[in-house]
Amino acid sequence: MKKLLTQLNQSYHLFYLAAVFAAGIGLIFLVFPGESRFKFEFQKGSPWRHETLIAPFDFAILKTDAEIKTESDSLLKTYAPYFTLDTLVGRAKIREFTNALSNLKLSNQANKTIRNVYYISNILQNIYNSGILPQTISSNDELGGKTEIMQIIGKKAVKVPVPNIHSIKTAYQEFNDTIRKLTGKQYQDIIQKINLSDYITENLFFDQELNKHEKKQLLDKLSLTKGMVQAGERIIFQGDLVGSEKYMILESLKKAYETKRGNNIQYLLVIAGRLLIITMLLTLMFLYLIFYRRELFDHKRKLSFIIMMIVVMVFLAAVANKVESINIYMVPLAILPILIRIFFDSRTAIFSLMITTLLIGYFAPNSYEYIILQMIAGILAVFSLNKLHKRSHIVFSALWVFLAYSVVYIAMALVQEGSLKTINWVDLKWFGISSFFIFITYPLIYIFEKIFGFVSDVTLIELSDTNQPLLRKLAEEAPGTFQHSIQVANLAEAVIHRIGGNPFLVRAGALYHDIGKTSDPEYFIENQAVGMNPHDQIDHLKSAHIIIDHVANGVRLAKKYRLPEVLIAFITTHHGTTQANYFYKMYQKENPDLEIDRSSFSYPGPLPQDKETAVLMLTDGIEAAARSLNEKSVDTIRNMIENMVEQKIKSNQLNNADLTFRDISILKSTLLEKLVNIYHARIEYPK
Repeated sequence: MKKLLTQLNQSYHLFYLAAVFAAGIGLIFLVFPGESRFKFEFQKGSPWRHETLIAPFDFAILKTDAEIKTESDSLLKTYAPYFTLDTLVGRAKIREFTNALSNLKLSNQANKTIRNVYYISNILQNIYNSGILPQTISSNDELGGKTEIMQIIGKKAVKVPVPNIHSIKTAYQEFNDTIRKLTGKQYQDIIQKINLSDYITENLFFDQELNKHEKKQLLDKLSLTKGMVQAGERIIFQGDLVGSEKYMILESLKKAYETKRGNNIQYLLVIAGRLLIITMLLTLMFLYLIFYRRELFDHKRKLSFIIMMIVVMVFLAAVANKVESINIYMVPLAILPILIRIFFDSRTAIFSLMITTLLIGYFAPNSYEYIILQMIAGILAVFSLNKLHKRSHIVFSALWVFLAYSVVYIAMALVQEGSLKTINWVDLKWFGISSFFIFITYPLIYIFEKIFGFVSDVTLIELSDTNQPLLRKLAEEAPGTFQHSIQVANLAEAVIHRIGGNPFLVRAGALYHDIGKTSDPEYFIENQAVGMNPHDQIDHLKSAHIIIDHVANGVRLAKKYRLPEVLIAFITTHHGTTQANYFYKMYQKENPDLEIDRSSFSYPGPLPQDKETAVLMLTDGIEAAARSLNEKSVDTIRNMIENMVEQKIKSNQLNNADLTFRDISILKSTLLEKLVNIYHARIEYPK
């Protein structure tokens, strides 16, 4: 039955791997561009390394972005913006003004003057006919540099010189001055009765949608090409330098070629080619994990996370490449190696970055430039974020990424253009946005920890806080064990710093490794009062079970407080499969004729599986043994360390741990140094 379950588990794992592999290929395939690719690679400022190129067909030469922008700006300068004139506003205000004049009670002379004004000219009518803007012309962005506008009245549009247009202020001034001129001495009587500003309001409005439509139509007429290359015409010799002119001709041929090939080529062959490229690159990723990081390959959640991150980055890059208003460099690809480095290791992060960059480079503009920029920036991000336990680390990583992008971009632009003046400095904006997005790494760490069950250094530091509920419980219920755990944490961390490993992980593991002792703290010597030992009252076999059960109790407590699996491993492995020797020998002595089951006195295991858990096992035993030494001299401590390490090796407790002889030698010397400092002789103070 056990064999059958093992086979089923292996079959399920293989099926899961195949599903992840197929899903990764399928999702990436969906976002890959469908057109065929131009078979020649070239860079501005570099020699043409292929055979002499002859035009295979007629094609138009595209204009550069700078040329198109210059011509677009020139067209827009001649463009007359459209403003809508609301005639109802003017009519209403004129009617109000006429009624106000009619209702005035003034002298006969004043009334006569007002009637003359009313019959001679309609002052307001002329002002409203020219149009009143809500703001001054100089502060109106749409009128900057314009000499005339298109004024829409009903369904007609007429040209109106900009100087003829009024603002509310100028309209009021003209209206007021005209009234004063026509009324003369009666002016003061009139303005005391009528507030002229009440009859001046805007009636000329900028039509946003219409102007957008008209500008688009105007720009659509702009030609994007400048001349033709005839079929059979030589484009470039092998070895010739790809200058600005040749570069645009080659770019024009590339686009024309991909369009024509897309219309004529067998689409099934294009699909097959795309699938092969994606499959080969993801296969390389899987092979790397199989040969160099097998533990990641065999871990379903970790493997799924790596493939998911690759797919997400390719998807974001593909979307950015299709949206005209977004630059592909805006996609924060550096987040991928940063997250993988935080959760796993630098080598996997860089290899994942390489695979992702190659996938995106297939469809990214200027593939060579894109790959170089992203690889350098991503690798520098990994190096700059060796450890993440401070918020400032993310800030510095973002700055290094932006610096890498900028320096490499400028260097490549100098190679291609040979001048600082021709560098498109606006592109640095996209690098800045991409680098800024690195700050979302912090919340992403928390999200992915909850989804995939990962543990980052930030979380380990939080869990190492002695004010955590479980550590407070240990300190209050088993104070001796708590002090022992802190001592072991300090020693193990010092060893890991010297031999290599994760000091945050080993410290957190050391602090929690004995939490199971809170179940029966009085049965452990470090928590006992002098002269009181409850083991004296019970059978040695039962004593052994109580001592051994602190591992199982610790696991139950850790799960109750939701400690991550990586810390539970320290609880289960810190005694490995060793025996409770004291109780075994005492039980054997009391029952010499009885056949004793050694497993009853043995810890359940498993053995330490990595460097950190192995260091904890050794440090835990050595620290406890050091406390029991009657004479704590350099020689006695050294001999004790040698004996303890030798005992663990002979009992095969370190068989699965990746500790080298060099690591063990460093561990011995480090623990000797630290323990001698802890237990050094002190001078006797006078009474």
